[in-house]
Amino acid sequence: MSLLQQDVQREAFAEASRFRDGFYACLTARGDELFELADALLCADGPVTSPVHLTLVAEHRRGHGAMYDALNHGRIDADQLRRALAGLPQPRAADDRLVLAVDVSNWLRPDAECSADRLFCHTFGRGRDQHLMIPGWPYSFVAALESGRTSWCQLLDAVRLGPADDVAEVTAVQVRRVVKDLIAGGQWCEGDADIVVVFDAGYDAPRMAYLLEGLPVEVLGRLRSDRVMRKPVPRPWICPPQGGRPPKHGKEFRFAKPDTWGDPDAATVQVTDRYGTAQTMAWDRIHPRLTTRSAWIDHDGELPLIEGTLIRLEVDHLPGGGEPLPLWLWSSKTGMSGEGVDLRWQAFLRRFDLEHTFRMIKQTLGWTRPKTRTPEAADCWTWLIITAHTQLRLARPLAEDLRRPWERPAEPGRLTPARVRRGFRNIRAQLPCPARAPKPNRPGPGRPLGSKYQRPATRYDVGKTVRRPETITERNQTRP
Repeated sequence: MSLLQQDVQREAFAEASRFRDGFYACLTARGDELFELADALLCADGPVTSPVHLTLVAEHRRGHGAMYDALNHGRIDADQLRRALAGLPQPRAADDRLVLAVDVSNWLRPDAECSADRLFCHTFGRGRDQHLMIPGWPYSFVAALESGRTSWCQLLDAVRLGPADDVAEVTAVQVRRVVKDLIAGGQWCEGDADIVVVFDAGYDAPRMAYLLEGLPVEVLGRLRSDRVMRKPVPRPWICPPQGGRPPKHGKEFRFAKPDTWGDPDAATVQVTDRYGTAQTMAWDRIHPRLTTRSAWIDHDGELPLIEGTLIRLEVDHLPGGGEPLPLWLWSSKTGMSGEGVDLRWQAFLRRFDLEHTFRMIKQTLGWTRPKTRTPEAADCWTWLIITAHTQLRLARPLAEDLRRPWERPAEPGRLTPARVRRGFRNIRAQLPCPARAPKPNRPGPGRPLGSKYQRPATRYDVGKTVRRPETITERNQTRP
């Protein structure tokens, strides 16, 4: 082993040890059991099928009763844990800037009638173009993305969306908190490039840019292919003979009508390995024409003018063999060059790395396996999953490739999270374990044999509890 590799491993051990101590400090109730439960997640053989099976792992020294008690009554200081996650070394993009991805993943609970705060979650069925709405708990995740093709990312925050929440406003508060934690942790300094925050088509990118105003961030989001936006007003503006003030919006820009596009302000062509020839066109200062309805119904005063760069990406083929459709992106940054346009669509493609993380924490770590009744217990389990995934990322330089005989060898530094987890038990033996040893105790008598539970559980409805006003008159009537 070279001296450089020894230094890398020494730093990795030190960083993992500091994070484990910091994580234990965030556990304010039932901390010893929660810490051992997180270690059992990492050291169990194979995918996690149920939390109770984790109590059989050697690293878990307590019984199954302590595990259920910790999930239902344990407490985690989420704010302190968020700051600890933001203080870790963060992955960077190719231009050495932070790229954050925001997306929602659902914890489906269709049969949990006694669980509160469930919403109808959108899922894709097995048939073509089949969409299903299944009750569950949607969680909004924020993660820092790496450069290049990888299945790794750094999860930074998770917020459960409630029945009374506006998704855009809650997500804006979440992203604002994460960015402030990153700045406080020294991840961004004055003079650095703006942090790119990538959204999918489920979010309105111009509105997110308005809600995140004042932060050193650049919003990058995908738009639907049937959108209609507006061009900027030509400068200098020629006053018509009848007079009047200059218009606020220019001509229409219809995504589905190429004759309304005009000449692009930037155009690039790149040859890629996975998509063939990638052609992009970009138009500067494209903005939506806002009206006082829908998401802007509660806005007082003049509606803002939110300008950005519109990017159209077209490729020859897709890796899966499907038919490639044009991809429309909108960035809150204006005056972009051709090189900047290429960096934006490449950063957006890195957003799909978060999908690999969702699949890993669901299928391997068992995020959605527990049948918890209360949403607070679900939040506690979610933070344990995030902590376990973070420890796997910190252990990447320390792990050996314990591959199966039929698996191909992985390149150095290219181990997947599942392969790192196979050898975490060997790494854990050299890491600190602040959890105290369990005290011997005798279990209680429990419920008498043959007795019935006298208090039936409360049933809860599914869906939103707040309705947005549709007209200004209705809005004014609801205001005090």
